[in-house]
Amino acid sequence: MCRSLQIQGITILNYSLTLFLILTVKDITLICEKGTTEKECPLTLKGRIFVDRIMIGHGGGGRLSQQLISNLFLKYFGNPILNALEDAATVMLPQRKIAFTTDSYVVTPRFFPGGNIGKLAVCGTVNDLAMRGALPLYLSVGFIIEEGLSIVELEDIVRAMAEAASTAEVQIATGDTKVVGRGAADGIYINTAGIGIVDEKLNISAENAQPGDKVIISGTIGDHGMTILSLREGLSFKADLRSDCAPLNGLVKELLRFGNDIHVLRDPTRGGVASSLNEIAGSSNAGMLIDESSLPFKPQVKASCELLGLDPLHLANEGKFIAIVAASAADNILEVLHGHEYGKDAVIIGEVTDKTRRVALRTYIGSTRIIDIASGELLPRIC
Repeated sequence: MCRSLQIQGITILNYSLTLFLILTVKDITLICEKGTTEKECPLTLKGRIFVDRIMIGHGGGGRLSQQLISNLFLKYFGNPILNALEDAATVMLPQRKIAFTTDSYVVTPRFFPGGNIGKLAVCGTVNDLAMRGALPLYLSVGFIIEEGLSIVELEDIVRAMAEAASTAEVQIATGDTKVVGRGAADGIYINTAGIGIVDEKLNISAENAQPGDKVIISGTIGDHGMTILSLREGLSFKADLRSDCAPLNGLVKELLRFGNDIHVLRDPTRGGVASSLNEIAGSSNAGMLIDESSLPFKPQVKASCELLGLDPLHLANEGKFIAIVAASAADNILEVLHGHEYGKDAVIIGEVTDKTRRVALRTYIGSTRIIDIASGELLPRIC
């Protein structure tokens, strides 16, 4: 195994796999025992991680997730549609352009202020379609239910799904149910897939950010992630924490009047705003500069993060989106957002800069730091 870890000239001796570090530096050097292979060390020089088992961090939407997708799934499944790694794929059919997406939901706890796993499943898939400028139409629903789940609880979940679908104006058109033994599913898991139609004139994609574009967030950051964290860990905050889980297709529909002035839409779920901004920067071969003083947080979320030492930019959101838009249209787009229930707290938080593919933050004191993707899993089972 790896015996020491050297970080910018500092050596940590007797490094073991039981020690977990959150690293934001790039210059990492491993000093391994003679004969040790890369697969036996948890880190390597280029930030890659060599393991022979899946870790919880592979599902966190950060660097481990990206490596799993790039090194395994795209290796076998790769094609021009999938390789784009958008929230939803767009496909040209003989008479229509459609958007197609799928997602699975394993959140714990299953019920939380602002929603439950059922509402989350519908809103999450509707939002992924909306991020491509699609009009969501139909969903499929697959239930994996653990033996022993209360029928009353299941009905509450299904009712919430029906209400969310009605609000989003989509139909649940097909589905499937499987029941597994006790201990095999933590109550219930839900998979949803969605189909929507897209105006062929629209081209909303993570590849479209251009220097000079403005970066907009549709509302406060980190609400869902902090709500789930406080419930799961039994944290007794006096502040009222509530998930932002909501369907965003109605709000996005209002923005589509601006046509191709809307360059990118992305909902910052797993991995938070930090991961989403970095993904866009990578896809667009662009850099971004974010103004810390413009970032919108609810006071209770910001205070909770400060108390726990967390970066709210890494917390999940379930009712917000990032919009990267032409600078000439930014003020008018903000005005439209402010007129909608789910966009009333929208603000411009930065701009697209050069082709560095890096996301930087201008801090309150005027310095600059890099906003990086989390290497591991901040909070498992967030959605």
